[in-house]
Amino acid sequence: MTEQQILDLAPALADYLDPYLFCCEYTQTFRHLGVYCRGLLSELERKTAEPIALASGTGVRTLQLFLTQHGWDYQEARDILQKHVAAVVPDLPDDGTGTVGVIDESGHAKKGDKTPGVQRQYCGELGKKENCIVTVHLAVARERYKTLIDAELFLPKSWDEDRERCKLAGIPEDMHHRTKWEIALEQYHRAVANGLHFDWLTFDEAYGAAGGFLAGLGEQLYVGEVPCSWWCFTRPQDVEHPSRADDLVRYSRVFNQQPWREVRLQRQTLGEQVWKYKAARVWASSGSQPRAESCWLIWVVNEQTGEEKYFVSNAPEGASVELLIRVGFRRWNVEHAIRLGKQEIGLKHFEGQDYTGLMRHLTLCLMMMGFVAEEAARLRGEKSGGHGGASVRRAQYRVAAVAGADAANQRIGLQVESHSVSPGTQPGGPPVTAEPRRRTA
Repeated sequence: MTEQQILDLAPALADYLDPYLFCCEYTQTFRHLGVYCRGLLSELERKTAEPIALASGTGVRTLQLFLTQHGWDYQEARDILQKHVAAVVPDLPDDGTGTVGVIDESGHAKKGDKTPGVQRQYCGELGKKENCIVTVHLAVARERYKTLIDAELFLPKSWDEDRERCKLAGIPEDMHHRTKWEIALEQYHRAVANGLHFDWLTFDEAYGAAGGFLAGLGEQLYVGEVPCSWWCFTRPQDVEHPSRADDLVRYSRVFNQQPWREVRLQRQTLGEQVWKYKAARVWASSGSQPRAESCWLIWVVNEQTGEEKYFVSNAPEGASVELLIRVGFRRWNVEHAIRLGKQEIGLKHFEGQDYTGLMRHLTLCLMMMGFVAEEAARLRGEKSGGHGGASVRRAQYRVAAVAGADAANQRIGLQVESHSVSPGTQPGGPPVTAEPRRRTA
């Protein structure tokens, strides 16, 4: 984005944030929400309460309390975000894979032992076991549009077994250890309840290996990775003699008699990738019982890198295998979104010892990632302005970024057609008062 494009997004951001007023008990709290969101869009090196407060002219303690104690509902904010994305996504271009839900997790390296959920565990951003917290995410990808729409903390067993430690970290009494796939399944069902329709769901092998996760998806179409040790068989009568996926694709007749086929995949941050593939219908082994219906097992190999992947899908028998592979590789979208969220929005910058503060920070990051994804789509010409001013210059901050402006205009003036606007009457937002907000709709 150019500097001018960033300046022109000020009214669009104000309109985008308007619905979140109803998450806040006071309009004063909504003002702080706007301050924090603009801070997440800024070029601050650290996007935590203190630097955002100092940059906006807000009291540091005030913004810290906004995250931990002020009256606003981050779960309601998340639901508003998901309903908004559900309304936006169908109008976006489609590359043939439709709207894809993507499940993944992320490790965030942390120091000390006070951050909720922190312990020595595998940290994806470092590629090794380290002191970190892990969050599970659901993302939406449609052609070039991609954004995270949910985030939840993975609570290790060691934390769940120490309820006093949980209490000190503000972790709710009814929150207990759940597997990551159980968290992901809950996120999927929540998004569907909020109006999102996924043509496909995709995920990595940790989720694909969980039979309970696949069963919990019901009729939802999916293409997900499974480990090479995934047990399956090619004929129902072979139920008592299943094979590992890596053995089956190499030694079974149904795969050996197939020629290799190629699929070429484009990626935004990497060059074109060429993968060879073979596919067949198989039955999955679950103890001594096969699945009621067969599913696809797809073996893909990248000769250049030596990588091998195994995908399973509940798509019908006549489905295009090349389409299934393209869907399976959409998972890079959430990896890319998480990486950008950490680098540009401050997804990993939370510093604190309170679960509510952590979840509020993550939710505000999701909101701003959604805003950026939508505006990027608009600037690419993929959709018309939908914010009542998003595509026309209506107001301009006297700063070189959207982020510097406080919603109450404490330090920075707004101009509309060269006329100054007093803080209580800014376009695109409610008057800033300390009175409780009342739902009028």
